[in-house]
Amino acid sequence: MTINLKEVKERMSKVSKALQNDLTNIRAGRANPSILNKVQVEYYGAPTPLNQLASIQVPEARVLLIAPYDKTSLKAIEQAIFASDLGLTPQNDGVAIRLIIPLLTEDSRKELVKQVKAEAEKAKVAARNTRHDFMADLKKDKDVPEDLRHKTEDDIQKATDDEIKELDQIAVNKEKELMEI
Repeated sequence: MTINLKEVKERMSKVSKALQNDLTNIRAGRANPSILNKVQVEYYGAPTPLNQLASIQVPEARVLLIAPYDKTSLKAIEQAIFASDLGLTPQNDGVAIRLIIPLLTEDSRKELVKQVKAEAEKAKVAARNTRHDFMADLKKDKDVPEDLRHKTEDDIQKATDDEIKELDQIAVNKEKELMEI
């Protein structure tokens, strides 16, 4: 068994993709349809993702317009948004639902930045755990010559360092987005 550096990099890149996905759910005072990605609507007895039941548009910078394909699902969509942890109040006009994203206060911005830093730290731990797993696999493999083992360890460490830099950059970009007024 040999360690494939491509596999190391692929597993590391999954960590940054997961962080980006987690950070899209942190709203920055601007309307972004991705904040509704995790909203599940009870539709004919089955939980269904909101984006499969309605079109989601951004008519203004701080407004999301949700227009259901089936008008009978309007009430269920409204209830699902209330039940979600978004902290937004839907406005139902009988045809569509409007979600107005409130402006963030300085304190709420700082709290969201703390949340971003915590998510980034979790991602760094995941990257380090990936490194640890590959290093352990490398140590178990007795067929690898010593010089190749050291080179592979250095390559794994470099991939980890690169991934952590990328995670830091993702977090810094999200923090800048949150602190913009």
